[in-house]
Amino acid sequence: MEEWVGQQWHRFISRAADCQHPQAAVSLAQMERSIGLLFRAGGGARAVRLTGAADSRVGGTRSWLQRVAGSGTHAPLPRLESDVLALPPTLAVFDDIALNRALYLWLAALASVIDGYGEHNGDGGGDWIGSNLLATRVALHAFPGLRERHAQLVEAQLALRPDLSTLRGPAAAAEAQVQRALRGERLHEGPALRPQDVAPVWLWLDVAEATRGADAVRNRPDPESSEPAQRPPSSGSKRRRKAEAVSDERDKAPLMMFFRAESILSWGEFIKVNRASDDDEDPQAQAVADDMDVLAIAPDGRSAASRVKFDLDLPSAAADDRPLGPGLRLPEWDWKRARLLPEHCALQTLISTPAKPFVPPPALRATARRIRRRMEVLRAGLGRERGRPDGDELDLDAFVRHQVDAASAPHHELPAVFSRRVRRERSLATLLLADLSLSTDAHVDNHSRVIDVIRDALYVFGEALSASGDPFEMLGFSSVRRQNVRMQHLKGFDEPWRGGACDRVGAIRPGYYTRMGAAIRCATLRLQARPERQRLLLILTDGKPNDLDVYEGRYGLEDTRHAVQAARDAGLVPFCVTIDETAHDYLPMLFGQRGYALVHRPQDLVQRLAQVHAALTR
Repeated sequence: MEEWVGQQWHRFISRAADCQHPQAAVSLAQMERSIGLLFRAGGGARAVRLTGAADSRVGGTRSWLQRVAGSGTHAPLPRLESDVLALPPTLAVFDDIALNRALYLWLAALASVIDGYGEHNGDGGGDWIGSNLLATRVALHAFPGLRERHAQLVEAQLALRPDLSTLRGPAAAAEAQVQRALRGERLHEGPALRPQDVAPVWLWLDVAEATRGADAVRNRPDPESSEPAQRPPSSGSKRRRKAEAVSDERDKAPLMMFFRAESILSWGEFIKVNRASDDDEDPQAQAVADDMDVLAIAPDGRSAASRVKFDLDLPSAAADDRPLGPGLRLPEWDWKRARLLPEHCALQTLISTPAKPFVPPPALRATARRIRRRMEVLRAGLGRERGRPDGDELDLDAFVRHQVDAASAPHHELPAVFSRRVRRERSLATLLLADLSLSTDAHVDNHSRVIDVIRDALYVFGEALSASGDPFEMLGFSSVRRQNVRMQHLKGFDEPWRGGACDRVGAIRPGYYTRMGAAIRCATLRLQARPERQRLLLILTDGKPNDLDVYEGRYGLEDTRHAVQAARDAGLVPFCVTIDETAHDYLPMLFGQRGYALVHRPQDLVQRLAQVHAALTR
């Protein structure tokens, strides 16, 4: 009963102390598409992902009800980092739903001008107020249509600010600085402020130290001033949280025993009860993490990195696959420097010698026969030749043109107003690039792994394309840093499918990591050498680009996107088929909205791959 009463009281006092306006609330999910479009239109990087912001500590005064309820100390402040734009999951700051929507769009415009210009050229720090004021002027210059809405937002934000007469000391000085900045008045000299020093300023972003664009905006000329901008003085989940590395001091005094003598267990305490252990999951861990401003991460002394390095070490030359050729030096895109690094990656093509012939199971052979029959129809399809003097059908467009020409200048030649069906050969080359990274060793069910599903898809795809008669090539790729990008040769364009190619597909195994940009550049060079009119590049993967070095997060995504764009510029058609459930977060940035297909069930990969190929070559 006491617990129930406590819960009811907590809900009542929390609602009473809440200063939000739930009737005018707007969620981030509702505005996600509009925010993304505005952010990209303003020059924001496509690799920056949108997520909900976690609660962080804020300053300002609290009402009597908030002090009783224990609320008003944390809020989901908007924050921009190098690869993340974290916005409040729900905005109910103003009592007008239109203003809450406009606030989301304004934050997207502000973030776009901070992230969209140049690279990080400063020391990573800066004045929070000065950075946001300059970014505001740049955003209003880039988006003049937002001036009226921004003025309304400033007026509404000032109405929410605490009364200066109720504040004392440094809090009053800090709040006065914020209100003068919002009104556009001249700022007084003073210590640099942080977002947690004052009540939430919803129109400004907390620009993290890792954000490269903050200093770039500070270094840009002010659009409303003819003088160059001066650098302000420096200052020291699904939801995005801040973290810091700390050192573990527990092992500094190994001989000291941290216990009191009276805490030694007595004989009567050895009772068979279900006590919690260190391995039990703490149900309050998420709540504790939400209450923390910064998550402190310390090394535990275990050498997990050395074990992973040992497990993923490259095989010796005697035990490795046979290399084909001297290797290839490929460039890589460095998004921080905004330039292509020449000959940055070393790629080696390898070919394996299967220990035994590949014998597919009967069910897989039946699937291959069914899809093979569909592809045989495309070997020599029927087309229609138009504008003929004779044929089996009237060409309506040619007939109309003939009538117009005859009315203006009569002539006695036979009219070419017919069409006829002719058998026409296709001009198509396909290269299938399969991800053979270590993640493919994971199980999709109790009977098969991801690598087994990829093997089945490659086998069926090879059977189908060999029936269509179109030239095709199959390659697998993995990597261990930039100096060891491994391209697995499975089948070449001029190599028959029956025989060694099929056996090599059956012998594929999980490799290392996924340096996708180098693999796509190598495949692009191979397809560029083909004489066919249509050249299709299919990428089959189960996750995002990654490697042991800097090729992680935004670096790998930007390099892959650059490689995909280079393939399109070369006249190729790149398309990605993935089984990664989180692919919607990054594949639209890499391949475009219509440049990829997500297979929700790995077992459907065989059918989906054949459908994608048929649709792209129709």
